[in-house]
Amino acid sequence: MLTARPKIAELVFQLYGRPLHPELFEVYQTRTVKRGDYEAKIDITSAGHVVKWRHAGLTLTEVATSAQHPLPERRRLLSYRLTGQRSDRVECRGGACYQVSFQLETVDREIFWIFQEELAADGQHQGMLHKFDSSGRMALGALSYINVESRDRKLLIQAFHTFPDDYAIVKSQSIFELP
Repeated sequence: MLTARPKIAELVFQLYGRPLHPELFEVYQTRTVKRGDYEAKIDITSAGHVVKWRHAGLTLTEVATSAQHPLPERRRLLSYRLTGQRSDRVECRGGACYQVSFQLETVDREIFWIFQEELAADGQHQGMLHKFDSSGRMALGALSYINVESRDRKLLIQAFHTFPDDYAIVKSQSIFELP
């Protein structure tokens, strides 16, 4: 199990058509959403996040983590290195749909610290926020912020993970939608 944030070069974004064992991740914060015909569990983890979404016997699990993290290959639907920008879509049985877009952005030092301060301020009032300890190289540690919007037929997850040592920000938006 990872106890520190991975290097940005090691990050992956994966989707599974099954649940994953919770002991695979070091979880810092959890939120559960039950709405309409679905339920979801959202976790902030040491490397990023895990979202487990369930509807009528269908389970989708989204993971943003390190490529070094030992995860199964069975029923893995998507797997991408977190570099640049990417979007994808998966049509599931019963008409359910999963859409994702993510990007890894390296920014200038001043912009990074302004973004991190704004994220910390917003996280005090809404969403899920976890402040990580400093790695020692920087005075302030990384942040993970997740905003969850639920509707009867749609769940929107917006996640932001900062990596101060590299002045990098991972941004993702996922939509789990019923027909």
